[in-house]
Amino acid sequence: MTDSIRTLIIGAGGFIGGFIASRALSLGHETWVAVRQSTSRRYLTDPRLHFVVLDYDDTTQMAEALTTALPEGERWDYMIYNLGATKCANFADFNRINFGYLRTFTDIIVSAGLTPRRFLYMSSLSALGPAAEDGSYSPLNARTIPQPNTRYGLSKMKAETLLRTLPDFPWIIFRPTGVYGPHEKDYLMMIQSIDSHFDFGVGYRRQMLTFIYVEDLVDAMFDALESPSTLHGTYIISEDRAYSQAEFRRIVAEELGGRFVIPVKLPLWAVYAASAVAEKWGLIQCKPSTLNRDKFKIMRQRNWNCDISDAQRDFGFTPRFDLRRGLQATIAQYLADKKSRK
Repeated sequence: MTDSIRTLIIGAGGFIGGFIASRALSLGHETWVAVRQSTSRRYLTDPRLHFVVLDYDDTTQMAEALTTALPEGERWDYMIYNLGATKCANFADFNRINFGYLRTFTDIIVSAGLTPRRFLYMSSLSALGPAAEDGSYSPLNARTIPQPNTRYGLSKMKAETLLRTLPDFPWIIFRPTGVYGPHEKDYLMMIQSIDSHFDFGVGYRRQMLTFIYVEDLVDAMFDALESPSTLHGTYIISEDRAYSQAEFRRIVAEELGGRFVIPVKLPLWAVYAASAVAEKWGLIQCKPSTLNRDKFKIMRQRNWNCDISDAQRDFGFTPRFDLRRGLQATIAQYLADKKSRK
């Protein structure tokens, strides 16, 4: 037996997963990371980490790996389910990965008696679908009726619904807005573009964007796991203000040393056409394309305002990083990596 808290992170190999593992270790948790055999362990190098290798397409292998990882009769206290696909060459894979894998995983741990004290599921703001675009820029909140308009968002909502149907399962659901930080790739592309003196925007109407720095998201996870008020709670996780693209561009340009940047506005029809072509090309190559019709629906959304009052009330959520501070850390890493490649 161990007196320390045992935490299992499912989907630990990516950008966010490395930060979760690092935070768990800093809190003194006995930290386990579930990864595929092929998963990069670039951000999982701490020798204190325990690994569980899972093949999510092989139920038998998963069951054996999970049931034999700990001594008989013992279990993890916390599980953070961070596994998911944000882009797929075949849209059917969203359902298979984001919904099907979760269903298989929960079936195994429930039947094996491995249900933890708390299970935190990383969903997405896209599970709610678009916010009101009536000109009021009203924020998404706990009372927003989910109407996901992307295949990605629909797969996340199906996963949330699955958890809600499990009797006595101790779930908590997070719906983070755009997560950024060192080593994240999508916002890195925007930073690289601004570093090259161009900032490409989609559509001509004002767009309000929200962000959450990765360390704030990870801190919120462990605060929510520890709080007695979060069981069966669903929380939007975001900085408590929105930014225009011009504000984002200005901050990035300043942190890059005062870059001169040319803003380029692309019409929605042109971006849609490019998205459709990129998606088909990715399908031909059997590789997911960053630009696709699902992504287009996200890019054209004008209102990403968020109400985080439920998280503030239930576990004292207060982001420490505003966008400037978070971008300072992100860009510092970007510049260091850029210098090392020269």
